Amino acid sequence: MHQTAIFWPMLAHVLLVYIVYLVMLKRRYEAVKSGEARISQYKVRSTEPASSVTVANNLINQFELPALFHVLCLALFVTNGVNYLTLALMWLFIVTRYIHAWVHLNRNYVLHRSRTFFLGGGILLVAWIWFAFHLLGAV
Repeated sequence: MHQTAIFWPMLAHVLLVYIVYLVMLKRRYEAVKSGEARISQYKVRSTEPASSVTVANNLINQFELPALFHVLCLALFVTNGVNYLTLALMWLFIVTRYIHAWVHLNRNYVLHRSRTFFLGGGILLVAWIWFAFHLLGAV
C-alpha cells in the first residue's frame, strides 16, 4: 500500500470544512436578506440567529476531535504505519464526520448527532491504539 493514501481521508475532511463554511455563508446571507438578522449580530455568536449559529457551532466542532485525526494521519505517514486497516479506520471516521455534520446542519437531532460523534470518537480511539501497537512493533 502506498503511504500517501492516508492523505485522501484528510482531503475529504478539508472538503467537509469548506462545505460547512459555504453553508454558514449562505445561511448568514439569507438571515440578513430576510431581515431575521442584522450584520452587527455576527460580532458575537450569542446574538447570531439560530439558523446560522448551528452552522458556526458545527464549524468549531470540525476543529476539535478531527485535530486528533489529522495528527494521527501524519504520524501514520511518517512512521510507515499506513495499511488497509488504518486507512479503513480513517475513512470510517470521515464518514462519521459527514453524517454528524449532516445531522447537525439539518434536523439537529441531538441523539443521532451524539451517537455519530461517539462512534467516530471510538473509531479514532481504536486507530490510536493500533498506532501505539505499531510503534511498539507489535503489529
